[in-house]
Amino acid sequence: MTAPLLHPLHEDAHLLVLEKPAGLLCVPGRGDDKQDCLSARAMRQWPDALIVHRLDMATSGLVAMARSLDMQRALSAAFAERQVHKRYEAIVDGTMPVREDWSVIDAPLMADWPRRPLQKTDPAGKPSLTRWRALASSVQGDSSATHVLLEPETGRTHQLRVHLLSIGHPILGDALYGDAALQARAPRLLLHASELAFAHPATQQALRFESRPGFSLSRP
Repeated sequence: MTAPLLHPLHEDAHLLVLEKPAGLLCVPGRGDDKQDCLSARAMRQWPDALIVHRLDMATSGLVAMARSLDMQRALSAAFAERQVHKRYEAIVDGTMPVREDWSVIDAPLMADWPRRPLQKTDPAGKPSLTRWRALASSVQGDSSATHVLLEPETGRTHQLRVHLLSIGHPILGDALYGDAALQARAPRLLLHASELAFAHPATQQALRFESRPGFSLSRP
């Protein structure tokens, strides 16, 4: 089956900004069944497309790609030096306080070696910071959920998923960190990369992109 065409939010001679659907890898995995991915689809339309950063397979949302090695290096450096604004949206278990100010999760992360590729909080881990703000909460029967905005200050593996779990509010539909009941409450991981903003490395133009998640409190 032919993969659907990608419709970029931004396309120029230097870079692309694409929307990755949930369930699609960013780069090829091991095995013939894991060769379909965002980078492979992009290269069929733009043969010079190069990966810069990744989203988890289960996460949807915005991904920037470079169109030359120089641009790949420049964008990668911008991500590494925290010059890229990233915002995510998620639906999490439980009720979180809705207010205008942002809260911070400061919890070092490291690999949970016996259960790789899972991660865990650990004082000996790498410093990891996530800002969060609750937008709205909902109670349905015996369960409750909250729509949250998330801004990772660092870029650790599974950072948002583990940080939210660490404060007692795992993301709905999380097949890696959630129990069967949590997974059953959503058909997918309810995590979406909704904003990217950075200075165009070639022109220095301020770029900002937004993408609405395909879920809400009332519609997982």
